[in-house]
Amino acid sequence: QVQLVESGGGLVQAGGSLRLSCAASGRTDSTKAMAWFRQAPGKEREFVSTISWSTGNTNYADSVKGRFTISRDNAKKTVYLQMNDLKPEDTAVYYCAASRLRWLTTVSSNYDYWGQGTQVTVSS
Repeated sequence: QVQLVESGGGLVQAGGSLRLSCAASGRTDSTKAMAWFRQAPGKEREFVSTISWSTGNTNYADSVKGRFTISRDNAKKTVYLQMNDLKPEDTAVYYCAASRLRWLTTVSSNYDYWGQGTQVTVSS
């Protein structure tokens, strides 16, 4: 089993920044990629970004390209999401997820482990 714990959410004004962290523990060697998803009230969970543990390759949703940056610290088994120029439409619960697949995927059902989520609220 793999446990994921997110932190770093909060309330920020539009145009501000936040950095989310996701610490992985347990059988982390079984995971190949990490990702961030988000879910706003009344909406489906959507892909935000993903990163490979080994190569550092990344992928982003079009809605966050140029504003969000995903990174990882392999030694700490921690993934980060730096969010800049935040907009009210970024308001959501942000979830960290881990996949055992060897390729990057944007599909939530391909992720095996999930964190509890952290709330990000952007005021206008």
